[in-house]
Amino acid sequence: MAKTQRGWRVDDEIAELATARAKDRGMSVSDYIAALVREDVDGLRQRGLDAARRFLDEHQDVFDEAEDADRRSSGAHAA
Repeated sequence: MAKTQRGWRVDDEIAELATARAKDRGMSVSDYIAALVREDVDGLRQRGLDAARRFLDEHQDVFDEAEDADRRSSGAHAA
């Protein structure tokens, strides 16, 4: 995978914390930051899926009623 070099500005305290945590995990700071971003994105995706599941669980009857109404109205009609 290609890597791009970026320059970011953070407070000294954050830089020190990131360096220490990366070292604790046996990682470079770059790899540590990449892991944090991946964890955040994966967590965001999972939260979105969970929210969608809760929404459907709460409102499935509305969708079922709409599908039933659609089936009834699009069926064959006698003349």
